[in-house]
Amino acid sequence: MTLLCFIVNLLYELRERRGRVRCYFNQAPQKKTRRVKRAAKAKAVFPRPVSGLLRPVVHCQTVKYNSKTRLGRGFTFEELKAAGINKREALNIGISVDHRRRNKSEESLRVNKERLEAYKAKLVVFPAPASEAVAQHKSHTIMPIVKAAPATEYRAITEEERKASVFTKLRHARSYARLVGYRQKRAAEQSEKKSAPGRR
Repeated sequence: MTLLCFIVNLLYELRERRGRVRCYFNQAPQKKTRRVKRAAKAKAVFPRPVSGLLRPVVHCQTVKYNSKTRLGRGFTFEELKAAGINKREALNIGISVDHRRRNKSEESLRVNKERLEAYKAKLVVFPAPASEAVAQHKSHTIMPIVKAAPATEYRAITEEERKASVFTKLRHARSYARLVGYRQKRAAEQSEKKSAPGRR
């Protein structure tokens, strides 16, 4: 009876699993399909870059992430004006424009202005019927953000630092912070006793 119940449960599990589990046996054909689509897209946008338009450097949202930078949606009108680029001409030369974003600091305006000027210095505009001999920019991102690693300085640990105890320093600081009100009150009482006239 136990064996029969086991077989019934196994058949039930196999039947249920058939609807829940999906096997992907077409990974190799899908890989070829994606490669063909990438090649077709590159041919359609030739000689423009495959990765699309140039994006600005913006800061992430919220206090937790606002120290990090990422690529934004588009450049503001102020940034384009500072770099000497017409906002109607920007899309024609591969620069994205965002009419909603505003510059809230001089630093972001300066960084994106320098980014636009560097892009203009490297930009090469071809006539409409571009020849096949022209090399196409096929990297993932145009002018990716280069994050420099922070410089780390190393030095030898001194003998005084070896003997010092951080745990003891923290305990002293914690006790001082706990007793600061009591010590101030006691000091004030002692000063009042000294200033008061003596008893006869």
